[in-house]
Amino acid sequence: MNDKVVIITGGTSGIGKACAEVFGKAGYRPVITGRNRDNLQKTSRTLTQLEIDHLALQADVSVEKEHKALVQKTIQKFGKIDMLINNAGITMRALFEELDLAVFKKVMDINFYGAVYATQYCLPYLLKSKGSIVGISSINGHRGTPARTAYTASKYAMNGFFEALRTEVMHRGVHVLVASPGFTASNIRKNALTADGSIQKTSPQDESKMMTSEAVAHAIFKAVKKRKRDLILTTQGKLAVFLNKWIPSYMDKITYNYMAKEPGNPLK
Repeated sequence: MNDKVVIITGGTSGIGKACAEVFGKAGYRPVITGRNRDNLQKTSRTLTQLEIDHLALQADVSVEKEHKALVQKTIQKFGKIDMLINNAGITMRALFEELDLAVFKKVMDINFYGAVYATQYCLPYLLKSKGSIVGISSINGHRGTPARTAYTASKYAMNGFFEALRTEVMHRGVHVLVASPGFTASNIRKNALTADGSIQKTSPQDESKMMTSEAVAHAIFKAVKKRKRDLILTTQGKLAVFLNKWIPSYMDKITYNYMAKEPGNPLK
């Protein structure tokens, strides 16, 4: 795996940052992106301290042209792309009836179209390297949750997109993995958008009891090595996916009751 190049969108925190460190320590050269320059520089310094050869690029995944520039700069520096990890994401928490549709669009632009754009521009190089595409989805891509309609829609869309793409390229040597973490300790809930687009600022759940971003990154690394098709994480997540296939109506009730226990939940 020495000298392989991996692009990681949203690589400045959470699962993305953890992937940069895990893959970097294994010999990959990460190219990380992020919208916040300070966070990007901070993560870049961490990778430098770990003696990981990398490239840090400020980019907004919801803007198509920035993906073209990202790929061009990656090729200029490293000459190839062996893997793309579509990690950049945002969530929301509000009832759909109260939700500003601009918030819905923003979530789709980042979570879904960001993955579509990155994959489109990286694909020619991944076909050459017979590399891997990883989509960081969610259990929400298998089981919808109330007050997170936009987030759920973006993850279902991502799952469908990568399933179709996998079928297109499976005879051309490109590996496609969809990773679906369960609840993971990160900043995603603190940065969740509310009905009017403002940031939630605090997590409604106990982050200390969740799977760590580092554990998720290690699981993704192992799944890529084995060129697995799907990765569903946490016992709770696996159970939710299984039960939703067989007793979906019952799972509607279970999911509602579980989410209704969140502090400050908007359910009525």
